[in-house]
Amino acid sequence: MNHYTLPNGLRVVLEHIPTCRSVSFGIWAKTGSRNETRAQNGISHFIEHMLFKGTDRHSAKDIAEIFDGIGGNINAFTTKEYTCYYVKVLDEHLPLAMEVLADMFFHSRFDPVELDKERNVILEEISMYEDTPDDLVHDLMAKAVFGDHSLGQTILGLEENLHRFQSEDLKTYMEEFYGIGNIVVSMAGNFNDDVMKLVEEHFGGYANAGRDIPLEKPVFHSDLLYHHKTTEQNHICLSLPGCSMKDERQYAMILLNNAIGGGMSSRLFQEIREKRGLAYSVYSYHTAYLDSGVFTIYTGTAPKQTEEVLKVSMEIIGDIIHNGMSEAELRKGKEQLKGSLILSLESTSSRMNRLGKNELMLGRHYTLDEIIERIESVQLEQVRELTREIFNRPFALAMVGQSDEAIKEFRRDTFVSSATEKTAGQ
Repeated sequence: MNHYTLPNGLRVVLEHIPTCRSVSFGIWAKTGSRNETRAQNGISHFIEHMLFKGTDRHSAKDIAEIFDGIGGNINAFTTKEYTCYYVKVLDEHLPLAMEVLADMFFHSRFDPVELDKERNVILEEISMYEDTPDDLVHDLMAKAVFGDHSLGQTILGLEENLHRFQSEDLKTYMEEFYGIGNIVVSMAGNFNDDVMKLVEEHFGGYANAGRDIPLEKPVFHSDLLYHHKTTEQNHICLSLPGCSMKDERQYAMILLNNAIGGGMSSRLFQEIREKRGLAYSVYSYHTAYLDSGVFTIYTGTAPKQTEEVLKVSMEIIGDIIHNGMSEAELRKGKEQLKGSLILSLESTSSRMNRLGKNELMLGRHYTLDEIIERIESVQLEQVRELTREIFNRPFALAMVGQSDEAIKEFRRDTFVSSATEKTAGQ
């Protein structure tokens, strides 16, 4: 991995992989729905869409035809804390791909006619999302966890905002949040020694200083939120605090998640799906933000089975609190984590993503050997201490379904006393 800083301050991270014939190239911006006020909610995602709608040199159709014509992929995504625009092409087409993506990034027209068209596209995207309860419940969960904090906002945004946004609003937001200090260029794959000349040609003139707006650290809320919707299943999320991106216990948290619900051999999957047949989809996941984290359990189950699913989930978590993970679970989790990491490195796009995100959000990079060493260094007692800490508070609960009877009387401080007692007994 090579790290460069252009004279204008733009950070560039590269990984040369001569054994492949593809190259992935991305532009990363450190802004997402977290940076938006309520009146701006949805603007980061709107900008992402509009960068594909044409420049003075290339129409939206031209952009599509260029990448179809070279057999490449161009896409983008917006998260709560960052936005990425990226391409993956054959190595011989990198100069053209970089030229077009840079043109989109710097010279998108934000044409009012195209803006109105795309406004409707995003409104349809929101409607599609509203029709997908197993997605909708996760946004409801964010609201239950973060309350009015911007991390509780949706990425797609509010419909009333989308109806109001105009071209100048999007341009002003980019001027503020797409400053040079918030931008990283990352690349992985097969490229020649002149690649930095290419990067400087397209990005060396970038001079937007932007604004430095500090983030407010969120407070974890233990709310219960219910959204009525005519569905065949109840879609349930249960959340507790997790670890931030910079927390040294990140790998202990990932290993704990793997044991609880991170795979087919996890406790939740085996007990709720395989043994009892109570759900088709049941899993847990951990989301790390810059200064906070959230651990979440999701289950989709029939209304008549909701109470039993929650009861079994509580029993599984209670057992983890009182008895901890086993050595076998820890070893299996480590191998699973290492395997997932190493397999992901076979993709140039995964490597590009890893480089860009690490540079943008953390400003540091670990080698594969360093990451494996950190994974292997996690001890059982570290996981036990983390378990007792995160379960030592009432959990947040969100559900999308036809009735809230099964959850409205549910005790969300179930684990607080037992976790405290366990800690005191050490």
